[in-house]
Amino acid sequence: MCLFKIASNIKLKLNIFFTLLFFVLISLQAFSQGGFKWSNDGNSYYRIENNNIVLYSLPSNDSKVLISKEQLTPEGSEKPLAVSYFNISDDEKKVLLLTNTKRVWRINTKGDYWILNFETGKLQQIGKILPESSLMFAKISPDGKSVAYVSGNNVYVEDLSTSKIKALTTDGSTTLIDGTFDWAYEEEFACRDGFRWSPDSKSIAYWQIDASDIKKFYMINNTDSIYSKPIPIEYPKVGETPSSCRVGVVSIDDAKTKWIDIPGDPRQHYIVRMEFVPSTEKLLIQQLNRKQNENKLFMSDSKTGDSKVVYEESDKAWVDIYQAGNPYTIDFTNNFIWYNNGKNILWASEKDGWRHLYNVSLEGKKENLITQGDYDFIDLEYIDIKNGNVYFMASPDNATQSYLYKTKLNGKGKLELVSPKSLKGTHSYDVSPTGAYAIHSFSNHYTRPASELISFKDQKPVNIEASIETNIAKLEEAPKEEFIKVTTADGVEMDGWMVKPTDFDPAKKYPVVFYVYTEPASATVKDNYDIGSNRLYKGDMAEDGYIYISLDSRGTPAPKGREWRKSIYRNIGQINIHDQAMAAKEILKWDFVDPERIAVWGWSGGGSTTLNLMFRYPEIYKTGIAIAAVANQLTYDNIYQERYMGLPQENREDFVKGSPITYAKGLEGNLLYIHGTGDDNVHYQNAEMLINELVKYNKQFQFMAYPNRTHSIYEGEGTTEHLRALYTNYLKANCPPGGR
Repeated sequence: MCLFKIASNIKLKLNIFFTLLFFVLISLQAFSQGGFKWSNDGNSYYRIENNNIVLYSLPSNDSKVLISKEQLTPEGSEKPLAVSYFNISDDEKKVLLLTNTKRVWRINTKGDYWILNFETGKLQQIGKILPESSLMFAKISPDGKSVAYVSGNNVYVEDLSTSKIKALTTDGSTTLIDGTFDWAYEEEFACRDGFRWSPDSKSIAYWQIDASDIKKFYMINNTDSIYSKPIPIEYPKVGETPSSCRVGVVSIDDAKTKWIDIPGDPRQHYIVRMEFVPSTEKLLIQQLNRKQNENKLFMSDSKTGDSKVVYEESDKAWVDIYQAGNPYTIDFTNNFIWYNNGKNILWASEKDGWRHLYNVSLEGKKENLITQGDYDFIDLEYIDIKNGNVYFMASPDNATQSYLYKTKLNGKGKLELVSPKSLKGTHSYDVSPTGAYAIHSFSNHYTRPASELISFKDQKPVNIEASIETNIAKLEEAPKEEFIKVTTADGVEMDGWMVKPTDFDPAKKYPVVFYVYTEPASATVKDNYDIGSNRLYKGDMAEDGYIYISLDSRGTPAPKGREWRKSIYRNIGQINIHDQAMAAKEILKWDFVDPERIAVWGWSGGGSTTLNLMFRYPEIYKTGIAIAAVANQLTYDNIYQERYMGLPQENREDFVKGSPITYAKGLEGNLLYIHGTGDDNVHYQNAEMLINELVKYNKQFQFMAYPNRTHSIYEGEGTTEHLRALYTNYLKANCPPGGR
């Protein structure tokens, strides 16, 4: 499951001296919404500003309005388009604009698309005959003559010169999905954009998901009418057969589809990547078996449909899928990392015990290990073909941080630190297409987030006066968080952070509040600014007298090697719970900790962890707040749960042993359980199942249901403030703050 994502509050007190830093930071925020783009030559970038699209030239950073709000105003309208995303065509003669967007599950991927022709100044809406805000993933063809998009789960193509629309597929329905994906694929593989143009613009390859055999789960809307309304969703529970999936290539000319022949039962595997090999008519397709412990790459002929395996690997637990880019942006495509004119790809694998980068030949040649050593590759930033270097994120010495390194593409180079040595913490980079420039961002737990434009090759800031290092003293604050390591009686060393009370007195005893997640989807202990803040607490926990702690146990995706991450296989709800409790026992030995005031809280997987800890270790945890928790692992989706736990048909006992509901009779302390009735991710049935079990054993607890709220519980007037008040009041009443 996806950890509930919370956008950090960026509290920057900037004076005029920080103008450029602020400017670039805003650029990053705009980029995350599709409002920032590098030019193809990497020597300039585009931004949305005040309904204009502005071009900035580097290194001068001079700006000019490329597309004015007047140009973005449709004929007959008095207002310009409110553009939320734009994309420049390959030939940079047209710009694709997305407006009037609507949310689909997690992000706004539906809307209305327009195209502006730079040469003629013509602004035209595409898909005009289709329903409003129904178009998805529009892409201009490589030759610039057409645009393709999805609407109503069908794929369309539109001639830009005539505005003639052609349906390339017509069988799309609620359950037969062409060109995009069902709930499970989107949630667990971040698959949204489900079609690719061929390099010659003559065909389109697309996914087809057949969810017709997936049972419907019904959420109930009881508030918008005097009669209840069922909300159906095709949701494959763990143990249920997945949606069928196949890839077709449809001709633009005659709208006929050639289906690709991928061996195996299409209902017992997943197709998670598909892309045309550059400058060819061949497709590279990645297939995972249902358990996700076997991975195969197929080279497929788009004309004949024939396929052959060109690479495969397996893992005793699961094969991790490395995704380059941010899966929470609309333009994320989960593509391959091409190298050597499409003859090779760069590939991440844990086959030697660490996540490393490999050069994999698609022509049968021996693969080559690029990154070498006892450390994890975290993320790819740039491939410098000319000088034979690859730039990537790693942190060999501190799993809570992240730095830019480089090494040789041939695997014979040393690991070289590129990030400034003086900046200890978490770095990130957005590199221009040619590697000329980059946006470098940095923060740590005592340094406010800052960004700078740099010349990427020599890592020098474009503006020395406004650089991060020049202004570091003004960005730094007195640290609130203290990073700690806790070693359990089992010899497991866990990273953590701790926020002590503002007026901390070591002679007094204070309450401890543990923030937990602990599952493979996310780590909570990262050296970022404001990492120790609690957005649900109304006030300041440190000022009020709480010790606030979070610890990453085994199974979290920290860069500590394969064994650390995959020890949780078939052990969710077991090994992670044990580690958390054993670490808490060590913390209880500290003289300034009050063992009678120990609280724990978490959301989603963290809610599940909270329940398990409360039920199984009541001697430690006296108060718990669990939000949107999976109480019964057998209720969650098949892709996530089977990846980390196997199939319940084969090892059902592992699911039972890891589920909080199994131990509900062990509740002794104070429990607040919160769930949204419209949660399409972790269904509300978890709450009702758990309530029944607690009632059976006469366990008293407090419960709050938020009608029609999703997994994030933010929809509806007053929801966030109500949730914060509920959380804070319950914590203060049952785990009083302050030293004693």
